[in-house]
Amino acid sequence: MSSAAHETDVVIIGAGPVGLFAIFECGMLRMRCHVVDALDMTGGQCAALYPEKPIYDIPGHPRIDAADLVDRLTEQAAPFDPVYHLGQRVTALVPDGERFHVETSAGTRITARAVIVAAGVGAFGPNRPPLDGIEAYEGRSVFYMVKRREDLRGKRVVIAGGGDSAVDWALALAGIAARIMVVHRRPKFRAAPESAARLDRLAAEGVIELVVPYQLAGLDGADGKLAGVTVSTLDGALRRLDADVLLPFFGLAMNLGPIAEWGLELDRAHITVEPSTCATSLPGVHAIGDIASYPGKLKLILSGFAEAAAAAHAIRGRVFPGEVLHFEYSTTQGVPGAAAA
Repeated sequence: MSSAAHETDVVIIGAGPVGLFAIFECGMLRMRCHVVDALDMTGGQCAALYPEKPIYDIPGHPRIDAADLVDRLTEQAAPFDPVYHLGQRVTALVPDGERFHVETSAGTRITARAVIVAAGVGAFGPNRPPLDGIEAYEGRSVFYMVKRREDLRGKRVVIAGGGDSAVDWALALAGIAARIMVVHRRPKFRAAPESAARLDRLAAEGVIELVVPYQLAGLDGADGKLAGVTVSTLDGALRRLDADVLLPFFGLAMNLGPIAEWGLELDRAHITVEPSTCATSLPGVHAIGDIASYPGKLKLILSGFAEAAAAAHAIRGRVFPGEVLHFEYSTTQGVPGAAAA
């Protein structure tokens, strides 16, 4: 266990895309940041769940893979020398006058004037289908996330689920997997209309097989190597699908963890904030990204970016009390350490 003690201006909880951009926004206002994340890498869900999944609604990028977005944001934050504490969960947040003491599961202690919670959906893990013996296949033939599409080249892949993740990965693996079978309890998918339409077109062309209305019923194989997936109708009729890989996409089990014990005003599993500053009910603590809740909230990465800027500007007065901000755009101010164009 580490007993390291640190002092900084801002602690950012969460190193996903929004947390990474918060480093930049704080840095542009001369505020130093320490960043804590339970994962052993930066990038949050983008890195852990779908690094090769394309994102289409980042301004200036008609298409960018999630991993590339994380790399760009990390590079953008780098001139401000953030200190990362990865593979650690924040276990305690203790107010002390105008400061906060943050403690992590690794014994790290950080004192800061302000805290930004950019924890996404909090602690998350996959919702596992209730199949006997599935644990023996996990990580070998059953995967809840896809790190590299190439790992599935030439494989017979069964995808289970009816939401965006199931549909998006079926589309992404078309032309890579030898065979794609999508198992869902009903013919209608809960995905973006254009994606669902593309899925139907590929199914009509025979590129993807829609196995509906069916649900997962069992696994067949040995020593962690899958040979087939049994599916059943709601009436109990069984069918076996020859398969090398099963990708169950039934959403994430989300848990705020210790955040729920910090005395913040909550809206179910989200933190209530004031929209213009992203301030929580605890002065000095701000929440941004998917974990933040306010009327009209849009759960988009670009919304989180704007919230990061709002929170950083709101925090500055706490970090530098009495100091007047002479606001400058980045085009005139530049970025510390960046070469002149």
